Amino acid sequence: MPILYDFPRAPSPRRARILLAEKGIAHETRIVDLAAGEHLSDTYRALNPGLTVPALALDDGTVLTDNAGIAAWAEAFKPDPPLFGTTPTDKAEIASWNSKAEGECLMAIAEAMRNTAPAMKDRALPGPVNYAQIPELAERGKARLLHFLDKLDAHLATREYLAASGFSIADITCGVAVDFSRVLRIDPGEGRPNVTAWRARLAARPSWSL
Repeated sequence: MPILYDFPRAPSPRRARILLAEKGIAHETRIVDLAAGEHLSDTYRALNPGLTVPALALDDGTVLTDNAGIAAWAEAFKPDPPLFGTTPTDKAEIASWNSKAEGECLMAIAEAMRNTAPAMKDRALPGPVNYAQIPELAERGKARLLHFLDKLDAHLATREYLAASGFSIADITCGVAVDFSRVLRIDPGEGRPNVTAWRARLAARPSWSL
């Protein structure tokens, strides 16, 4: 049975938890306590030299060390329900919005948080290399997030989910990222009724409480 290396409070492993639940893929869970620095230990480094979570250890010994790899494996391992689309156009639209959600939303939040949080001093970027914080980037990150949320609200005005004809990997990525905006004390639904309604639809899914 696959083993998911997880940390409940972090957004990236939450994406993997929701994905595996939506796919109905059984797995074991092992917690890597980021707050205690367990991801920096020699033991975890041997498993994932990138020192990040999630990681998914497969039965054949392969270790998938990021969400992109985990999602691609899960879609191939269990194609139903399809979360990457079924038609060429749907696949393209889902891939595009998944990329937007990562680059314009999740990374904007990380830019703001990691460049100001005292606990992340000299850890402004995840991974094995220490990088100093640049506080000026925090304001840019917040501005990028607000711009994305407004764009998202306009996009959701005529549709229930982000891309194609239903729930997809793009909704997982974007929904988890938008939920995580709480760390910046930003209410993503304030003045954005379509984002609020979309988040309620996501919250109604059993996987979303994981």
